[in-house]
Amino acid sequence: MPPSDPTRAPADLAADCAVERLTAAPGWYTALLPPSWSFRTPSGGVLMSVALRAMRAELDDPEFPLVSATTLFCSPVPDGPLEIRVEVLRRGGAAAQLRAMLSSTTLPGPGLEVSATFARKRAGIDVVGAEFPDVPMPADALPMDEDAPGNPHTYYPFFRNFECRHADGPRWWIPGWSAGPARHGRWFRYRAPQLGADSLLDPLAIPPIADTMPPALISAVGPTDQRLRAPSLDLTVHFLESTRSQWLLARSYARRAWDGYASAEIEIWSDERRLVAFATQTMMLRGGATAPTKSPENR
Repeated sequence: MPPSDPTRAPADLAADCAVERLTAAPGWYTALLPPSWSFRTPSGGVLMSVALRAMRAELDDPEFPLVSATTLFCSPVPDGPLEIRVEVLRRGGAAAQLRAMLSSTTLPGPGLEVSATFARKRAGIDVVGAEFPDVPMPADALPMDEDAPGNPHTYYPFFRNFECRHADGPRWWIPGWSAGPARHGRWFRYRAPQLGADSLLDPLAIPPIADTMPPALISAVGPTDQRLRAPSLDLTVHFLESTRSQWLLARSYARRAWDGYASAEIEIWSDERRLVAFATQTMMLRGGATAPTKSPENR
């Protein structure tokens, strides 16, 4: 993947994840994903959003907002033409559950499979067990667009679609950093706002931000010349609360790395200090112990 073009206009996630229903094949959709959302290949979180958009279209009921979704990444999916096959597993009075398989039309085999729950809002208790972390707010946080070797935010096309600011953990592309806790945080704001007609953030804008957990591993291991790749095996996202905020804090924590795998989690907070989403992930570790200090963030 070549370095991103700094003159390129930011991509619009909603437009790039748009799906088209195939009338001749019930439950089948197509999409055309540009290379604007890639690391080495398209972000798994973006591909998850494409599948969820097809599932939302198949359900076709705004009274059933998205509650949770789990993705299994079976094989790499390139940018370009995609097909999505959606199946409604259950549709009850309170909840609906769907399954979707997304694949490239140019490569054989499944790319990823998503299972999702959509549910009506109901009366019930309101408990928040998490606390907003002690990090700078966006106005006080350092931008992450330094023109420095190894800065992923200026290298990969994916990050060109966001304004990113540092919240927690090292900036490992700056010489002199050292290992610390297995945590990392950064603020994201879509350069092309992802707001619906109700001025609320589209929940499908969450998975791309949630699928950014490897820096927590980098923070823990510290500088090294060994090379690491951490492709996702799965990604589960819980959609907890709607928001009008455009700044979102993604704070990740690598709970354990062992036997060539890593388990991580991430909280997504609004700049109103509300917990918007929570996600977990298993990654397969390939290569060395962490991302090299002289190369971009590894995916």
